[in-house]
Amino acid sequence: MTMLLDGQLVTGFRMKVTANLKIDSDDMSGQTSSTDTSHKGFKPKTLTVSLMIRYKDSDQLRALMRLAEGTAGGGQPHTYRIVNDTAEAFGIRQVQFSEGVSAREDDTLSQWIIQFTLTEKLSNPEKVENRRAASAVNAQSAPGEGVGGSAASGAQELTGFEAVLKNVDDYLGGKS
Repeated sequence: MTMLLDGQLVTGFRMKVTANLKIDSDDMSGQTSSTDTSHKGFKPKTLTVSLMIRYKDSDQLRALMRLAEGTAGGGQPHTYRIVNDTAEAFGIRQVQFSEGVSAREDDTLSQWIIQFTLTEKLSNPEKVENRRAASAVNAQSAPGEGVGGSAASGAQELTGFEAVLKNVDDYLGGKS
């Protein structure tokens, strides 16, 4: 199994990649035995990667740490293009390091056991959500002359709610 992040090979041996898709939902049953749930959307996919690096290949661990600590403008984590069979099967194209990187010394062999998590960026659900047009808000107005018209010149300006109340008052009680 190989993995490339922006064209740089993630080296080590016995690499295992676990892909996850979290589907967020809430229980709507309250105190009953109902099985109703509310769908709250798909969360970003994650890849949990574990691999081993021999002590004598410490430069490989340093290279991985440089990738993990990479930042973009403004100090934000760098987004990497990923090439990996599991990532491709899950439809993941861009990732960021998340939840840290751990390196544990092996009890019997001269090697580190490395584990890290990559979180998907610009996922398909996120792109779809960003493409949806925001609902347009229609302007509402009450019958009668608007605030600031010729009759109200020189008078104190009213807020929108006060203007509506004034128009209702004028309609019900007649203009004074």
